[in-house]
Amino acid sequence: MRSTVSLLRIVFFAGFAYLFLNYIGTTQGEASVFVTQNWLWAIYGILIFLYIAFEICIESLRAILFKTLKPEAQANYEAGLIAKKEQQTRWFKNAYAKLWKVKPIEEESEIILDHNYDGIQELDNKLPPWWVYGFYASILFAIVYMIRFEVLDGDSQIDEYEQAIAQAKIEIAEYKRTAKNLVDENSVELLTDASDLNAGKTIFNTSCVACHKADGGGGIGPNLTDAYWILGGGIKNVFHTISEGGRAGKGMIAWKTDLKPAEIAQVASYVLSLQGTTPAEPKEPQGDLWEDVPAAGKESQPEATLD
Repeated sequence: MRSTVSLLRIVFFAGFAYLFLNYIGTTQGEASVFVTQNWLWAIYGILIFLYIAFEICIESLRAILFKTLKPEAQANYEAGLIAKKEQQTRWFKNAYAKLWKVKPIEEESEIILDHNYDGIQELDNKLPPWWVYGFYASILFAIVYMIRFEVLDGDSQIDEYEQAIAQAKIEIAEYKRTAKNLVDENSVELLTDASDLNAGKTIFNTSCVACHKADGGGGIGPNLTDAYWILGGGIKNVFHTISEGGRAGKGMIAWKTDLKPAEIAQVASYVLSLQGTTPAEPKEPQGDLWEDVPAAGKESQPEATLD
């Protein structure tokens, strides 16, 4: 019966340790099955309840059975418990003695040295085994460390740090490239999906038609269908203009407080999709002719804002 109780204790504490490790992993950003599957918590809680109930029942049953024993049997049972505790204590004492390897007080006369300073005598105890083995382990570690970093020129902590930083920058750049709401004028790319263009058209019809007309032909603002731009064309420049606004005092207002970066990218892409179309009443060209340079992969003029 006691072996069953001991086994249950092992299972209980092993489960507790596993839960704790899962909790630590979750706080560090790792997925935990106990977080994604909450029913496991319920099962474990039921098991803990059953374990506690079983322990209480076992102890209660043991106490009842003990009272039914004859006085001689009770005395023998208690003597057995005492003997078992003494055996356990003896095992710990022996393990302690082997770990430290010291002579008992009764045998210290065998290792007393001839040195005598004002009545103080010295014992010739051997070094504790744990200390000796630890010393040998430190020597082995030093040899491996020297070969690893001095002979084979392994990466130092500074090298590992710089590698981790470089990898983190790559991952951040990739994340920013795919996260629409983190896009900016440097990372924005021309959107061609119909869903993005339709979303951009909706924003354009809501916020831009007053100055540029519904077909982009231009009114107060310039014509968006020709190849002429006051302060530069291309997706990056158009994104920058919508976000930061046009020329000071007479240009378009900044929309960065009203639109998210993803929405700015959508409306900028829609504006560029109007290139080459024929508006009903096109406004005369304004600014300079803009030409993209596909071969170089970059726009031919420095980023600026269109009016």
